[in-house]
Amino acid sequence: MTRIIVACAIVLLGTGISGASEKTDVMAVIHQMVDGFNKGDTKSAVAVCADQAVIVDDTPPHVWQGAGACAAWQVAYEAWAKSNDVAGVSETISKVRHIDISGNVAYVVQSARLRWTEKGKPMSEMAIETITLKKTVSGWRITAWAWADL
Repeated sequence: MTRIIVACAIVLLGTGISGASEKTDVMAVIHQMVDGFNKGDTKSAVAVCADQAVIVDDTPPHVWQGAGACAAWQVAYEAWAKSNDVAGVSETISKVRHIDISGNVAYVVQSARLRWTEKGKPMSEMAIETITLKKTVSGWRITAWAWADL
């Protein structure tokens, strides 16, 4: 009986550690995207996206989907920023509200703050960002994200 209890405890502890590790891995991908965006490192930010993705954002045309969606969003965002004299954009994740990992898919909801200058004037907004990821042979990849201003 003692062996069974010890074996169950090891399995449960191992599952907890694995769950924490998966959450850490998922958040590392999200941080790579945010850090790449903040540094203007398009390659780093887009590298964590799945080839097939869906993006909903307040930048026109507001939705990108399919092959290369993350790279297409980046091009549209940069064009929008240039045409609106937007510079120094920086995203900060202020609070991770929810992480759900089920097998090879993950769902993350986080509060974020975006800071920038527009025509030289400092600007800031809070938002809720929802991100989905899928675990592939190359690791976790972002399959979708949606940005909603508060």
